[in-house]
This record gives sequence, C-alpha cells and structure tokens, in this order.
Amino acid sequence: MKKLLFFLLTTQVWAQFNPEKPELCQGAFFTEDQAVKVHQQFGQLYTDKTSWEQRANLIRKGILEGMNLSPLPQKTILNPIVHSKKILSGYSVENVAFESLPGFYVTGNLYRPLKKQAKVPVILCTHGHGNNPDGRFHEQLQNRCATLARMGAIVFAYDMIGYADSKQCIHKIPKALPLQTWNSIRALDFLLSLPEADPNRTAITGESGGGMQAFLLTVIEPRITVSVPVVQVSAYFFGGCVCESGMPIHKRSTHQTSNVEIAALAAPRPMLLVSDGADWTKYTPELEYPYIQNIYQYYNAGNLVENSHFANEKHDYGLSKRLAAYSFLAKHLKLDLHKVMKDGQVDESTNTILSATQLAVFDKSHPRPENAIIGEDAVMQILK
Repeated sequence: MKKLLFFLLTTQVWAQFNPEKPELCQGAFFTEDQAVKVHQQFGQLYTDKTSWEQRANLIRKGILEGMNLSPLPQKTILNPIVHSKKILSGYSVENVAFESLPGFYVTGNLYRPLKKQAKVPVILCTHGHGNNPDGRFHEQLQNRCATLARMGAIVFAYDMIGYADSKQCIHKIPKALPLQTWNSIRALDFLLSLPEADPNRTAITGESGGGMQAFLLTVIEPRITVSVPVVQVSAYFFGGCVCESGMPIHKRSTHQTSNVEIAALAAPRPMLLVSDGADWTKYTPELEYPYIQNIYQYYNAGNLVENSHFANEKHDYGLSKRLAAYSFLAKHLKLDLHKVMKDGQVDESTNTILSATQLAVFDKSHPRPENAIIGEDAVMQILK
C-alpha cells in the first residue's frame, strides 16, 4: 500500500512539469528541495539487497521498454572500416567506422598503446554536447584518450549522432536516445572483437550528455565492469536533450525513477562520480553520492563507488577531472599510471592534438559507403 500511495502521489506531482508530454521527465525537472524529498521517498522502497534488486530490475526493464529496445535489435555484421594509422608518442590513432545497423555507421577514433600486451583493457570514451559540433575532435577528449592509451588501454572515442563524421541525420531526431544507446552497445562489440581485448576489463567514461550515455550503457550492458560518468548524475536534472530524456525511461506505468537510481544500477561494479560546483552536480557530495553509496553497501561494496568533487570548477572534463578518472581507471583496470607521469605528476604534454582532417573517417580518399542511409526519415525508419 505504501508503494502504491507513493506512486500515485509522485505521478500527480511529476505530471505538472510537462503537461503536453507527462510521460517525459526533462531538464531541471525538480527544484533542489523537491529532489531531496523525492529521494527520501525513493529510499523507503528498499532497505536491503533483495528489495533493491527488485526495484533495479523494474527500472532496467522500464529503460529498455521506454527506449523501444525491448527486445534488443538483432546484431548484424559490423563491417569495420579502419584506416590512416598514426604512430605517436607511446600510442597510435586510427580512424574507424562500423555499421551498428545496416546502413548506419558509427564513426570515431581508436587509440592503442604501442607496447604489445597479451590482453588489454578497453575503454569507451563518449563526448558531451558542449558548444562544439565536432565533439570528439575536442582537445580534452583527445588528451583523455591518448593518456589512457599510454597507460595501457585500447580506447575508442566515437561520435554522437549529428556530430563530426556522423552526419547521416541531425542530432535531435526523436529516437536519438535508443540509436545512441545501440551505437554504444555495438561500440563495445567492436572493441571486444579485437583479439587482444580483455573482456574482464571494460570501462566507459564521458561528460555531460556523454556521462548520461556512460551510466545508461552500464545499466543495460553487464559487460561494462567500470564506469566514470562525469558532471551528469543529478537528483533534480534529467538531461536537457532528446538523446538524454526524449523518451519515457524515467516514468513508466509501473514506477518513476531518477538518474540517481539509474546510475546506482551499476552496483556493485566500480563507479566514480565526478562533479563540480557550477552545474546540476553541485550537491553530489551531500546528496547523490551518499545515496548511491548506501545502495552499494547492500553488496558490502561501499568502497567501490567514489566521488571526486571540484567545487570551484565548471561543467567540463578538464585536467583535474581527467586526473581523478585516470587514477580510478588505473586502479580498477590495472593500468600503469606511472607510464604517463613525469616528476611525480601526470604529464599530457607528449600527447599530440590532431586536426579534424587528420581524425576524419570519411573524406575524399575514404568516402562514406554507398549503402549509408541519409536523412532523418530514413534513419527513423530503420529504428522501427
């Protein structure tokens, strides 16, 4: 009865925010005070591992159904395209595309350590929206990928739809959320198809909208063993883009949830929450982190979730945030942090920042394949 009354109450409260689409929870959906109260009510729904996992299964099912990914599409041949290998200081970079669905190409860059190893951990690196339509070319992302590769990981940085090489449709198609999620699943397939990839050491990290991709993939993809969502997990902010909250993954006929509960579905796998003082993650040390850590305690794994908070910083994946991620990923993926250190500090100065032309997958010498589906309507059609 308590659960029914809570559901009816929050349904009435949440519906007032978007009367035209009451099934969606978007943007700064709650006030900060409302977020505290709602999560206090959420916390009454589970008190141990058994009751939490009942809730977790409900949330996971709701995410997949809300994205129209239940059942998941049939996996087809990736048909990878790999070219333009560049040998740099301690790592290489290649330009990559593969078909996540017949006729739709995921585009990105593959960073590899130069030193050969029997088995190598793999990391997916997502990017946020920012003010740059060529997100994966950004210096912050290149530094992140290059440094992680120098530490001993194979890293794949790939485009949001509509960004950089991914120009088969605009970014804000109605089904951007399931398409990008499916692209992430297939990106993991691509990495794990590499003969040296270690399936027991897999991670994903990204900032902002890329942070949303990071924790959503972790929820539905048990092959992810470590996650680092950056400046995104919030008790009151649900994502402002259709690729984050444009489909009903937070509110279903059976329940309502938040990005805090969704991120907590990573438990007991290691997760680092990175937050700052200038966006919707400003309360993470007091609200989101303790809430998620309590759920990890159900697994006796409270030490496997951490928070690195930068109160005087803004919404980005800047150097200090990268340093926190490097340390966490090194610990849980068994990477060698000493390989990238100089005088006791992580040194990114040997990374090479490449131009968009150098990183582009499709150009005059490597045109987009003829079977590529072009246009919003055509891409939406293949998602049916």
